[in-house]
Amino acid sequence: MAISLLKTSPNVFNRHHNHLAFFSNGASARSNVPISQKRRSRLFPVVSMAATPVQTFLEKSAPSSPNTGLPIMVNACTGKMGKAVINAAEAAGLHVVPVSFGCEEESGQTFQIAGKEFLVHGPSDRESVLASVLDKYPNLIVVDYTVPNAVNGNAELYCKVGVPFVMGTTGGDRDLLHKTVEDAKIYAVISPQMGKQVVAFLAAMEIMAEQFPGAFSGYSLQVLESHQASKVDASGTAKAVISCFNKLGVSFNMDQIKLIRDPKQQLEMVGVPAEHLSGHAFHMYHLTSPDDTVTFEFQHNVCGRSIYAEGTVDAVIFLAKKIETKDDKRVYNMIDVLREGNMR
Repeated sequence: MAISLLKTSPNVFNRHHNHLAFFSNGASARSNVPISQKRRSRLFPVVSMAATPVQTFLEKSAPSSPNTGLPIMVNACTGKMGKAVINAAEAAGLHVVPVSFGCEEESGQTFQIAGKEFLVHGPSDRESVLASVLDKYPNLIVVDYTVPNAVNGNAELYCKVGVPFVMGTTGGDRDLLHKTVEDAKIYAVISPQMGKQVVAFLAAMEIMAEQFPGAFSGYSLQVLESHQASKVDASGTAKAVISCFNKLGVSFNMDQIKLIRDPKQQLEMVGVPAEHLSGHAFHMYHLTSPDDTVTFEFQHNVCGRSIYAEGTVDAVIFLAKKIETKDDKRVYNMIDVLREGNMR
């Protein structure tokens, strides 16, 4: 018996199975969430600075008609995820502030993204820049899609200035990240996986592992994951799924994951569309019984970055609601966002 969630090329593991493919053409409905424009109380004082270069740029870049959407600041706006989030946020009716943090080489430059001109600031002046943006937009939420080695430093900055944030960047010291935010009592959504449907699959795996430990004892496991060539490490999502299989009784080490980064193999063996070689996440988990009479396959294949961008927008809206209602809990993940419901 073979079970497969998504279609894959039959030569990936040299086995031929019948597969079912599921497609959806339905457009998701979008709605704006009314957010109070009142200044909320803060744990850290913010000093107003008159006529700073940032404020001058914000005034010059202000739309002709007032935008009452929730203001967000997307750091690393020139990156692929940053651009995807900006497009998704604008489409959802949020107000993307045209200021962002970037690398030193980008500092002082402006970039056209989604029809807007964004001013990028380097590491040296980011605290004063963030304070200025927050002074103009008291309901600001920051979205971070920077680089792994900036995760902890950026979180410390957001906490110091007193701005809530959504951390979609992977890597860094995750224990320290959570401790920093919890100690500062800042509202934040922290998740290395922002794709809602992928997160739901992970949650289902965790439930199965918790309720049926050892259910797959004796089964062998093969794991293949394919990402764009720029991703050198193994997927955190794959590691989380493997951890669940370990609890289900499967013996498998993380170094056994088969990483596919060669574009030729991705095209011919994995079946990645050519237009998505630069941005995709294909995962397959293949289980075989000890006597080779039963197989299970689990897959999740993602082309592009829209699934992560849409999940990020949902996380921002979720966080704004928690801030508005002054929820006692301050640090959330995407499971919390899913449990809340009411997603677009």
